[in-house]
Amino acid sequence: MPVQPKVENPQDLARPHTTRAFIKRAFAAVNLPLLMVVAALVGYGLLIVHSATLSSSNFSFSRQLLGVGIGLVLMVVLWRIDYHRLTVLAVALLVVDFLLLLSPLMPFIGTTVNGARSWVTIFNQQIQPGEFAKIVTIVVMAALVSKYRGKLDSGKDYLKCLGILMALLLCIMLQPDLGTGLVLFAIGIVILFTGGANWKWLALTLAGIVVAVGLILFIDPLLDDFFGKDVLLKDYQKDRLLVFLDEDRDPTGAGYNLKQAKIAIGSGGLFGKGLYQATQSTLGFLPEAPTDFIFCVLAEELGFVGCAALLGLYAALIATAFWIAAKADDPFGTLIAMGCIGMWIFQILENIGMTCGLMPITGIPLPFVSYGSSFMLTNFMALGLLLSIWAHRPKKKGQRR
Repeated sequence: MPVQPKVENPQDLARPHTTRAFIKRAFAAVNLPLLMVVAALVGYGLLIVHSATLSSSNFSFSRQLLGVGIGLVLMVVLWRIDYHRLTVLAVALLVVDFLLLLSPLMPFIGTTVNGARSWVTIFNQQIQPGEFAKIVTIVVMAALVSKYRGKLDSGKDYLKCLGILMALLLCIMLQPDLGTGLVLFAIGIVILFTGGANWKWLALTLAGIVVAVGLILFIDPLLDDFFGKDVLLKDYQKDRLLVFLDEDRDPTGAGYNLKQAKIAIGSGGLFGKGLYQATQSTLGFLPEAPTDFIFCVLAEELGFVGCAALLGLYAALIATAFWIAAKADDPFGTLIAMGCIGMWIFQILENIGMTCGLMPITGIPLPFVSYGSSFMLTNFMALGLLLSIWAHRPKKKGQRR
């Protein structure tokens, strides 16, 4: 009796192709190089933070882990949102931005830490709203500047965009939080430059900022004497600027942190003293080791090689972010990506620069590495925006919305 050939179910034949197509689409929506670089950075940072927090009861490593966990959730949420939808929320987000920057000044919830009223306390948890304002500012400025389609050469339009940025800076300086203010300014300038702002207007803006800083430094002592209190700058802020100009000015006071930071970096040598073997931080010589001066802990424990590895990871992060910016679907996506890049580059240069005496000490942390839940959430939110831009990029060459 002849054997009847087995007839394949058409659905069974189609299933492998459907599965492969699904996997292909899933991988197309994920930028694996970006995720791998960030995973390495976060893991590297957790290792150093764990070492830096062992000798201090003021910092909780479990809280840092919680920040990473919540950050991952926020990253996925922003990743799944089509970033194009954020343009219609620009006005609402601008209001949110002002509320975030002004919330530390509100009674009952505002909290002063290290001389600056930059924190709020909600349910016994301290949160730094200025960190989240960085992400909102990136989206708001990108939405505003993207309307000009790369031709922001009108003085009137430029002043409109700059006016919004300066209003946000004024709010943050009421706290005062110079570090966050500098980051917001860097974000704004990068977005304006990428958005096609006339270079003459940008040059005038930077020159105006320099002149304004000079005037503030000149008239601040006069105002302090007249009113009998600090008016524009706090004493610790002025001391940091003076120590930057002359690090031997106050070696046991304002210049102490810088001296100890340099000792920690120099003592690491080529390969470092070994993980968990840092003495500057464990013996209490290096203040704020897990936050502002985490780079010094890394340098002391892992030496030049460890620092080079960190800089290599940052270079890969920035290069991948530039890649995403170039592949964006529209100017809005490109400007969001460039805002994230500007934020990261400025914070990396300022944090490492201040520990080496090349930049004034401003308390700006190191992306994905420094201790701080609010700061970690901000970095993961920026990552989520980049992943959303990548997931909604043109699928074919020449395809645009």
